[in-house]
Amino acid sequence: MKQVIRHRRAPATPRRAAPDLFLELRSRLTDRDRAILNIVWEHRVLTTHQIAAIFFTTPGKARDRLLQLFRLKALERFQPWVPVGAAPYHWVLGPLGAQCLAAHRDTTLAELGYRRATALQISHSRHLAHQVGVNEFFTQLHTHARRASGAHLDTWWPERRCTQLWGDLVRPDAYGRWTETGPPHQEPTAVDFFLEHDTGSVTLAKVAAKINGYDALAEATGITTPVLFWLPSARRETNLRALLGTPPVPVATAVHTPANDPDSSPAGPVWLPAGQDGPRRRLAELATTPAPASEARTDSTEDAGCR
Repeated sequence: MKQVIRHRRAPATPRRAAPDLFLELRSRLTDRDRAILNIVWEHRVLTTHQIAAIFFTTPGKARDRLLQLFRLKALERFQPWVPVGAAPYHWVLGPLGAQCLAAHRDTTLAELGYRRATALQISHSRHLAHQVGVNEFFTQLHTHARRASGAHLDTWWPERRCTQLWGDLVRPDAYGRWTETGPPHQEPTAVDFFLEHDTGSVTLAKVAAKINGYDALAEATGITTPVLFWLPSARRETNLRALLGTPPVPVATAVHTPANDPDSSPAGPVWLPAGQDGPRRRLAELATTPAPASEARTDSTEDAGCR
């Protein structure tokens, strides 16, 4: 009689309860991890490449740590469809990451404003590419600052924070503050700026019309802040400049630059002030006043460490 051999299935690994996973996550979070959670929450979505450029020394270390944070439900990820190849993972704040952020800020999830469904909306939003593009601009500034001594991205405010402050007049894609240290015994130079990241999806007439709001804001506040238009092509830049003429507020234009070209960083000599023929200027050269040497940094990720 033939013997029937039955194979027993290995017992399934019991799923850990959410409170246990939360406690494990809190015990394993580093300062850098908290900075990653915070920046992903503030700016909605960042790619693996962007997080690696801001926080890590190698892409491999970034992928390993992000995978750990994903398994601990601190972050969630998705890959947008692309016609050729595969898109990088895009990261948003996960439910337990949101709990950790709320606890660290001594607040509640409701007060933090986190809802998982809302956080994941960006994955199928028509604004995804635009948001990633805005974040790429500031990622490149972070990368430049890590390579150049004396340069620092002090402030990076997202669109929703800008809207809360100035939404009745303007809604920039972001607001930033960039500082560079000059020759010895010279005060650092800082430039505050509004970013308008153009993807070519709206008419140039509408893009140029945004200057009216910035002019009204400058008049209302008594503060004149440069407006930077980051454009997808040289042709579109030329056509926009023709529409702008000499605007009532400082405006400079540049073309989207590849992330792997350090000589074309947004911090470099890529900006052409409106109403002028050249030469192109560095971002810091758009400033009109020096920054006090003792001024505190307001939005730094450097303190989180890079390992």
